[in-house]
Amino acid sequence: MPSLTQNLTEIFEAAFTALDLPVQHARVQVSGQGQDAQFQCNGALACAKPLKKNPREIAQSIIDQIQNCHPDQGDSRVEGSKKDPSTTDLRSFSRDDIFESLSIGGPGFINITLKDEYISAFLGKLSTDENLGIEKHSDAETIVLDYGGPNIAKAMHVGHLRSSIIGDSLRRLYDYAGYHTIGDVHMGDWGTPMGMILSELELMKYDGEITMEMLAEIYPKASAACKEDEGRMALAREATRKLQDGDTEYTKRWREFIDVSIEGMKKNFDALGVHFDEWKGESDAHPFIDPMVEDLKSRGIAYEDDGALIIDVSKEDDNKEVPPLILLKSDGAVLYGTTDLATIIDRMKSHVPKKIIYIVDQRQSLHFEQVFRAAKKGEIAPGINHVELIHAGFGTMNGPDGKPFKTRAGGVMKLEDLIEMGIEKATARLDEAELAKDMDEEERKDVAHKVAIAALKFADLQNNRIADYVFDIDRMTSFEGKTGPYLLYQAVRIQSLLKKAGIDKHIDAPYKIEDADRELALLLGAFPDHFKNALKHNTPHVLCDYAYKLAQEFSSFYGNCHILSESDEVSKLSRLKLCQQTHRQLLTILELLGIQVPERM
Repeated sequence: MPSLTQNLTEIFEAAFTALDLPVQHARVQVSGQGQDAQFQCNGALACAKPLKKNPREIAQSIIDQIQNCHPDQGDSRVEGSKKDPSTTDLRSFSRDDIFESLSIGGPGFINITLKDEYISAFLGKLSTDENLGIEKHSDAETIVLDYGGPNIAKAMHVGHLRSSIIGDSLRRLYDYAGYHTIGDVHMGDWGTPMGMILSELELMKYDGEITMEMLAEIYPKASAACKEDEGRMALAREATRKLQDGDTEYTKRWREFIDVSIEGMKKNFDALGVHFDEWKGESDAHPFIDPMVEDLKSRGIAYEDDGALIIDVSKEDDNKEVPPLILLKSDGAVLYGTTDLATIIDRMKSHVPKKIIYIVDQRQSLHFEQVFRAAKKGEIAPGINHVELIHAGFGTMNGPDGKPFKTRAGGVMKLEDLIEMGIEKATARLDEAELAKDMDEEERKDVAHKVAIAALKFADLQNNRIADYVFDIDRMTSFEGKTGPYLLYQAVRIQSLLKKAGIDKHIDAPYKIEDADRELALLLGAFPDHFKNALKHNTPHVLCDYAYKLAQEFSSFYGNCHILSESDEVSKLSRLKLCQQTHRQLLTILELLGIQVPERM
């Protein structure tokens, strides 16, 4: 269903059309004028210069047109709207039923205030909408999301946190909008690092069980040896070649440490509540590389330059240099760009997606620009030029010194250690706030884990993804301020209030909007706009901002209103219904962020 601003924009678009004004300027938005107005249309200002008219005169003509125009259903008030606005078709309201006031502010802003009956009717519709006003995408188009990106034989570290959290949240957003989503972890499981490990095991003459602890020791040792000794590197390259040519023994051994590594990854991802549909890696793209390279060569898209095979991806209108994509080095080795192109072919064959979104460090933006241009220029797969390739980059998680987050000893912190740190801090916070005191040990541990994950995820997602942020465990685990634990506390508080009121199902009663309720009611009606914005720009922080405002507004409403003690039964039910709707929307947003809410605290 359309949001409040969409409904109002339709009304203004009709007026602009009738007055022969550019309809693209008819957009209505939430007002920034505080108590002076609820909504605003600034289109008269945009129209004034090309029309050479006073913007206030244009604004007045728009107001006059709206006030003198009636909906298609007629200009009479609908009798049912006075009895139960939530059951009324919003389009059947006359302009007198919709607008409390339309006025001109400043140089030509149109300030808009709605009648409480209209707000009530909209909230009534929203409350009964299964998808909270979000229009489901009817075509069920496929979106492939590439996030996580851990490497085989290496312990996951804090560098994997942002990609995993942001990617999982975006997958949930697209899911909620009705798309068919495929979350792919895209592991680093191919190339010379694999040869380093295989050759090291061979030198050790080791044929026992492979463990993650063992791999964590072997890989750094092998990598250092290869850097210091060209002969040792030659052994690694030969092992890599044999693996890629399908050597039975090497493949069997490689498969063993793949399985062990995935088991460790799943433990971390499960702790974070991060989900993947596919556990593919760079190795899955290998069969597509040779045919792709030959095809690009045969069509003249790829050509030799100083012994390397490249694709020129520069454009005449580039304002900065975009180097060619190297498909093959002079020694015939493939690079990440080659593998990424082959992976696109695999995804096109397997899923025929509408979009492929890469949630990868912002510092890789040039790499993805090269890959995307090469994919389109080379038409590497049928339909590729109709697919949107998106790099949803993100900044770094930094320590207090402003540099990428490290352990106190200066090393890279393992992801499982970071999660454990969060759980320990969350447990201490529960003690400080005297929460979860009456729980048994198992339930209390579960609550502490949920608080910790909420803290980690919200601290990350509340930032615009391209921005860097400082990791501050004390601030992010607080039950006060803009934090995940604060939102959990508010959600649990509403849950407790509804339970105390004996509410366990949808309240079948109309809203009665009063002065103390109005701000919360209007904010509840804004959810579809915020969701649409977050989805359009792949920016979960938009929903974080909205959730925090909603929690704050509910806290103010809760402090200023009688709810359970309200003597007027109609007002009491209306306010309980506002509580119920706030709870529903908070739970939905937190679920979209990948945050679970405990039953109690």
